[in-house]
Order: sequence, then C-alpha cells, then structure tokens
Amino acid sequence: MPGLKKPNVFPESTGYQQPKGQSHMTSKPAKKPKATPAEFALPARPDERYRAPALDKGLDILELLAQQPQGLTRAEIVKEMDRSASEIYRMLERLVVRQYVTRSLSGDRYALSLKLFALANQHPPINRLVNQALPVMDAFARQAEQSCHLGVYDRGNVLITAQINSPRGWSFSLQRGARVGLLDTASGHVLLAFSEAADSVRMRTEHTAVEGEVPITEARLQATLADIRVQGYLERDSQQSFGVVDVSYPILGPDQSALAALTCPYIRRIDSHVGPDLQTVRVLLSQAAQRLSLTQGAAR
Repeated sequence: MPGLKKPNVFPESTGYQQPKGQSHMTSKPAKKPKATPAEFALPARPDERYRAPALDKGLDILELLAQQPQGLTRAEIVKEMDRSASEIYRMLERLVVRQYVTRSLSGDRYALSLKLFALANQHPPINRLVNQALPVMDAFARQAEQSCHLGVYDRGNVLITAQINSPRGWSFSLQRGARVGLLDTASGHVLLAFSEAADSVRMRTEHTAVEGEVPITEARLQATLADIRVQGYLERDSQQSFGVVDVSYPILGPDQSALAALTCPYIRRIDSHVGPDLQTVRVLLSQAAQRLSLTQGAAR
C-alpha cells in the first residue's frame, strides 16, 4: 500500500548479510546445545568400563553353540544373536580358521570343536587351583607359624590336594593325597555349607564313611551348616585330635559355591616362644582364602 514502508527484516546495524538465494522468511536453525562436562562424566558400569565388542561377539557365538550339540546354521545364529549377517559371517570365519568352530561338509552348519576342551585339559582345574594356592598357603604358614591344607570334594569325601607345614617345625599336618570324612571334618562341613542344594544332596548320597568317622545326626549337621553360612567360616575343636582347633574357610568360585576348603589345624604352643594367637591366625587365613577366591573368579 502507498505510504507503508517495508520493514527491514535484517537491519544493517546487526551486520548480518543474507546469503544469496536464501528467502527472508527462512529461519536460522537453532544450535544444538553443547554438552556439559557433567554429561561426559557419567560413571560407567564396572562391567562396561573396558569394552571389547569383537571379543564379546566371538564369546557370544561360542556360548550359543555350546548349547546346541547339533550346531546351528549361520541364519539361525544371526537370528539368535540379533546381529547383522555380515558381522556374524566374519566372526564365524575367524573362529573356523582358529579351529574353535567347525563347519559341516555342506558348509551350512557350525558347531563347537574340541579345541576349548583340549585347552582346558592342558591345565586341569585342580592342578591350576593347587598351583595358585601353594604360594598363598606358604605365605600364610610363614606369617601364622601354623600348617594349612587344601581339601576338595572327591567321590563322597574330602581329598587333601595341597599341604604346607609350619616353618617352625611344630605343627599338625595331613599328607597330600589323604582322604578325610565329609561329615565329621571342618573341611567337609565347609564344602557342604557352601555348595548348591543339588550338589549337597549328591555329595551326601555319594558319601561313604571313612575309618574312625565320627557320626553326626541330621539335625546337628544342618545346624552346623547353617552356622557356617552365617559366619562365613568354621572354627571348632578338632573331632579327630586333642589340642587342635580347626579353622576352615571356603575357596569360592564365580557362582559363590565352594571349590575347596582352606583349613588350618591350629596348635597353641605353651613354651616360652610367643607366636601369633588364634585370632591373628584366623584373620590371616581369611585373607588367604579371599585371595584364592578372587583368583577363581569369585566376587569380592
């Protein structure tokens, strides 16, 4: 209309120069707000702090195939893992080349090879546990001036798989390879107390009395096992020898069940030598058991 002045949408005072070819009515896109330092500092979950996606993918495939005795096709693996076909194909090919996975003659089915089994048997679990335990047990014996032994469940009773004597020469000890009772020893009770319910039933079903075994009622056994679970260890006068106090802790695995029992048959000296007392020995044995549990994958 005559007399009306067209508004200056972009005043010269602003210093703004409209880009060529751009309409006056086009709005300037809003800038994305910058992330604050706090947004970058969100704490990572402990199990996600050091991620290795490729390794996780390979392990996922191995764990999936471990549940399938007849194997799976590539399409089935892709579907189960909910990943792209290309990334599964590359990982499968590497696992086949490294001989962890076998491919059928027809080329359409994958299954686990025996390589993982062979690797596991190069270091049998008991031998590996004993090798890891011996230096820890030796350190305990030197500090506590007491002997200690490692017992594992074996065919209905407890097998002594490792033994360290006191460096002082005064101690009570069990020979490596000795078999002791499941139902009347500190080691046996600790193994039962920290086993899964089904495993506990199996262990007791397989049990056969050893020579000199002290009988125990079902009510007393259950009360003893309940007390051990509450305390986390067992401490009591030996049921096999006078003057010995058995202190026993579990060596726990990833599922928090006992892989072994670490036991000290404590003997108090009454001569002029003053060694660590029972309370100190208990603390040292607890620390040794915790260290060994961590080497076996148990939670702290």
